[in-house]
Amino acid sequence: MQYNLSILLQLFERAALLLMCLFVLSRVPRFKEIFAKGVHAPQELAIVTVIFSLFAIFGTYSGINVEGSLVNVRIIAIIAGGILFGPWVGLITGIISGVHRFLIDIGGVTSLPCLITSITAGVVSGIIYRRTSPERRWIAAIAAGMACEALTMALILVMADPHSLGVDIVSKIAFPMIVGQICAGLIVTLVQSVEGEKERIAAKQSKLALEIANKTLPYFRSITPESLRTICGIIQEDIGADAVAITDTRVILAYVGVGEEYYAEANEIISEETKQTLSSGEITIRDDDTEYMNRDIRSLIIIPLKEKGEVTGSLKIYYTHAHKITYSLQAMAVGLSQIISTLMEVSRVEGIKEMANKAELKALQTSINPHFLFNALNAIISSIRIDPDKARELIVNLSGYMRYNLELTDESIDIRRELQQVQHYVEIEKARFGSRLSVLYDIDEVAVRIPSLVIQPLVENAIIHGILKGKGNGTIDISVKDHGDSVRVRIADTGAGISEETIAKVYSGSMEGNKIGLNNVHQRIKLIYGTGLTIRRLDKGTEIYFDVIKEQR
Repeated sequence: MQYNLSILLQLFERAALLLMCLFVLSRVPRFKEIFAKGVHAPQELAIVTVIFSLFAIFGTYSGINVEGSLVNVRIIAIIAGGILFGPWVGLITGIISGVHRFLIDIGGVTSLPCLITSITAGVVSGIIYRRTSPERRWIAAIAAGMACEALTMALILVMADPHSLGVDIVSKIAFPMIVGQICAGLIVTLVQSVEGEKERIAAKQSKLALEIANKTLPYFRSITPESLRTICGIIQEDIGADAVAITDTRVILAYVGVGEEYYAEANEIISEETKQTLSSGEITIRDDDTEYMNRDIRSLIIIPLKEKGEVTGSLKIYYTHAHKITYSLQAMAVGLSQIISTLMEVSRVEGIKEMANKAELKALQTSINPHFLFNALNAIISSIRIDPDKARELIVNLSGYMRYNLELTDESIDIRRELQQVQHYVEIEKARFGSRLSVLYDIDEVAVRIPSLVIQPLVENAIIHGILKGKGNGTIDISVKDHGDSVRVRIADTGAGISEETIAKVYSGSMEGNKIGLNNVHQRIKLIYGTGLTIRRLDKGTEIYFDVIKEQR
C-alpha cells in the first residue's frame, strides 16, 4: 500500500505541473481569451488541440515506469481537453496521444490497451461536453477518467501474456492511476474559472458602455459633425483606442485619432472592411492586419449600427498594435453600438418631431394672419368715420398682434407677453362682433414661461367655434391662477359647446389637418409638461385648461 501511495504522490506531482502550465497559459491574454470563450473558431480549436495533445504526450514521457507500464497523466489531459472544448479536441487528442503511446512501445504489455482507452477517453469526453451542464462537468471528468483507467486495467488483465504479469502490473498501478483522475476535475475547474470571468468581464464592460453613453448623451440631442467628433473623442479616451470613427451607409461622419488627416477633405467610405460590415450587418474584426489601407492600423473592429433592424451606419475602433481586439472589447463595443444606435434613432425622431412642431406652428401662424388681417382691416375702416379714437386703438392692437406673430419663435416666452397678445386679438374681435362678445379676465400675478401661441388659439377657438356658433351673446372667461407649484391657464365660453367626438379626436391626435389650432396646442403642451389640455363640455359652452409647472429655483 505504501508503494501505491508513493506512486500516487508522484502522479500528483506531474498533474500539478500540468495544472501550473495551464494556469500560466490562462494568464496570457491570447490564450485567456480562447479559454474564456463559449464558442470557438476552427483555428482556435486547432490551437487548443495542439496544446492538450502536447500535454498528453508530455504525460506519457514523464510517466513512471512500473514493470514495463507507464503511470502517467495522459488520460487526464485527454478527458480535460474534450470536456472543456468539445468532441473534436477530445477525439483528436486521444488519437494523437494514443498512437504516440503505442508507437513508442510497440509490443509492450500495456501499449495496445493504452491506445484503445486513449481513443475511448476522447469519445467519452466529447459526449460529456454535449450532454452535461457546465456546472457538473468537473464531476463528470473525474468519473470518466476513473472509468477509462478502470477499462485500461481490465484490458491489461485480458491482453497480458503471461497473465501473471498483467495481474502484477494492475496490482501496482490500478490504485494510483484511477485515484489520480481527481486531477482531471481540478483542470476542468481551473479552466472553467477563467471561462467564468466572461460574466465579470461582461458586467465590467456593460458598466463602461453605460458610462460612455452617459458622457455622450448630451451630444446626441443635436447630431452634427462637431457633436459626433466629440462623441468619438470620448469613446477613444475611455476605451484607450488609437482611433474611433462613426459612419452612415455612405460617408464617414466623424473620425478622431490616428490617421484623421486622411479624412480632412474626402469623407467617403472607401475601406472594404467597412463596406463588408454595412452590406452584411455583421461585425468585422481584423486582429493582425498588415494590409489595411492605413499602415499604422494593425487591429480593428467594425460594428454595424442598426435602427429597426436596418443597418444605418457603423462604429469603428482602431488600434496601432496587433491582437488588441479582446473578448472584453468586443462585448463592450457591441453594447456601446446598440446604445449609440438607440440614441441616434431617438435623436432623429426628436429632430423630426421638432421640425414637425415648427412647421405646424408656422402653418398655424399663416392660417391666422390672412383671414384675421382682412377682417381686422374691415373693422378699422368701419371705425375711422364713426370713432377715430377707436380706429387708432385698433391699429395699435393690430400692430402689436402682427409684431408678435412676426417675431414668434419656438422658444418659450413670459406668460404676460402671451396674454398681451391675447388682449390685442380680443380687442380686434370685440370691434368686429360688438355686443355679441364679452371677455372677462381673472389674472394672478405670476412669473412663468410658456410655449408661444398656446393661449390665443384657444381663445380664437372659443370665439369662432363657441360663441359665434351659438345663439345670442356670449362670454369668454380667461383666467390664470397661481396654484403653488403650478399655474393653471383656463379658457371657458358660453357658446355652442364642443362635441365629445372632437374631444376624443384631440386626445387621440386624429384631428383633421384643417383644424390644427386646438390639436397643435394639446400636442405641444403634452410634449413639454407630460399632460396636454383638459377639455370639458359644459351645460352651456366649453371649458379648456392646462397646468404650467413652475421652474424650481
